[in-house]
Amino acid sequence: MKIENYISALLYRYQCVTVPGFGAFLTEIQSAQLNGSTNTFYPPKKVVSFNPHLKNNDGLLANHVSLQEKISYDDAVLAVQNQVAVWTEQLQRRELLVLKNIGEISMNSEWNWVFEPVASVNYLADAFGLSAVVSPAVQREVLKAQVEALEEKAPIVFTPERKKNYSFLKYAAAIVMTLGAGGAAYKYQYDQQFANDNLMVEKAVQEKVQSKIQEATFFIENPLPAVTLNVAENAKKPYHIVAGSFRNETNADKIFNELKALGFEPIRLEQNQFGLFPVLYGSFTSYTEAQTKMKEIHKSHNKEAWLLIKEL
Repeated sequence: MKIENYISALLYRYQCVTVPGFGAFLTEIQSAQLNGSTNTFYPPKKVVSFNPHLKNNDGLLANHVSLQEKISYDDAVLAVQNQVAVWTEQLQRRELLVLKNIGEISMNSEWNWVFEPVASVNYLADAFGLSAVVSPAVQREVLKAQVEALEEKAPIVFTPERKKNYSFLKYAAAIVMTLGAGGAAYKYQYDQQFANDNLMVEKAVQEKVQSKIQEATFFIENPLPAVTLNVAENAKKPYHIVAGSFRNETNADKIFNELKALGFEPIRLEQNQFGLFPVLYGSFTSYTEAQTKMKEIHKSHNKEAWLLIKEL
């Protein structure tokens, strides 16, 4: 069973995929970039990183394996544990662990795990099918220099022409101007008369309408009752910062009370289909707001907090 294939499939839909007892693969959206030295445009993508400290089972990977392999949830958990044991033993022997379409994990001299992601796979579904584009540089200064050089070699010279006698044109122009002035005066008088006639008609119509309105009387014996519209006050908040998921409900209540005492606005969800009680730092309407808050929590309180994108 290739567990890395299921991890790779989940990275397209989720920001965090945890492998129980091994670590978590995290994704972060990177904007489109331009490499000025190679004139290459790169589309936006999800950058994959690895955190070996996030080892708690959130049920995501095991449930996906259970559905794909058509086995029970417990058997899927056992299969993941067996694969983790093989990976851990391989790293302890200082062998390179290659996870297809995800990256490579190795052990350095200080016995720390080093992760190198695969750059050829883009897990951002919105950018599916987009590839890097190479565009030749626009050399504006070179073309400008070429034009200036041509102007210096072949300057433009204006040659005066022989003056001809066009005195008869003065009389023709005077006649045309006289006819044009007469036509313009006639058109102005016609337009003015037309505007006055329209104004008189509009005034008469308005007076008639006003008289009709003054004569009319409206009575409403049974007015309709007012209609009350119920507008949803709270927008959907599909972005949740997870503090942890617990098998024991008492532990979930304990963490909930601790977070509330620290000034957070925690949320304790009901038991999910995996028998866990999730505790959230909070829920947010936008991805940017949730990311900002999660970075603050990583610095001040809990480095293992992670983002869950799901409509509850």
